[in-house]
Amino acid sequence: MKRLREYIRLYFLIEAQYIKARLHYRADFFITSVGMVISSLATITVFWVLFDSITALAGWSFEEMVFIYGFYLIAISPMQIFFDHIWQLRFEVEDGRFIKYYFRPLNMMFYYMSEMFDIKGVVQLVVGIVLLIYASANLALSWTFGQILLLIAVLVGGALVQISLVVMAASTAFWIIDSWPVLSLTWKMREMAPYPMTIFSGAFRILFTFVIPVGFIAFYPSTLILRPGDVPMVAYFAPVIGLTTFALMYWVWSRGVNSYSGTGS
Repeated sequence: MKRLREYIRLYFLIEAQYIKARLHYRADFFITSVGMVISSLATITVFWVLFDSITALAGWSFEEMVFIYGFYLIAISPMQIFFDHIWQLRFEVEDGRFIKYYFRPLNMMFYYMSEMFDIKGVVQLVVGIVLLIYASANLALSWTFGQILLLIAVLVGGALVQISLVVMAASTAFWIIDSWPVLSLTWKMREMAPYPMTIFSGAFRILFTFVIPVGFIAFYPSTLILRPGDVPMVAYFAPVIGLTTFALMYWVWSRGVNSYSGTGS
């Protein structure tokens, strides 16, 4: 417990310095935050235009789609807020800067990820919460204490899946020269997450459920809230999938860290 408190104290100290530095670029924060809101609303606009022509998408209504999308924005926010530094990994491994993380008695992942805190991700989180509240009100969902706990549990599971997939993809930088294609493809696949898995053919549904489990970022967890009486069996494993993928990601990260030896110069 004492060690945990020390890590928490260190984290806030590191982030305080990072935020102070980023506040020197307030225009950048404002512009990118507005862009993030517009991007999120653009997806809702696509849903609105689509549902102007149809009454349901694979049996899912407009309000349900908004709920799933709001869930998705909340679930991917921890990745952007706390793990955004992972996008720099391939550069730091390639030019040898990553070697500095071996010289302090700190958990390597904690040390590396704590060097960046993306404040703009908080904007994305707020947009997701607003959409979730809007959809819940229009769907007349009745929130009990148990359902709130379930929502938190499946949101954590979805967030862990998103974090794990991206970090594992980025960690390939420890073994291959250019990890960008792997990282870019994985990031693109997360765009499938806010859509019902039932719209995909059997092969893609299996891919997004059991191989690259983007379905567990938002869709499957959302069904536990939206349609508790009609839930795919795999949806009940959403928190377990999150923990399992995170454990696998940490193993891959650790293997990569242990295999890294710098540039050799």
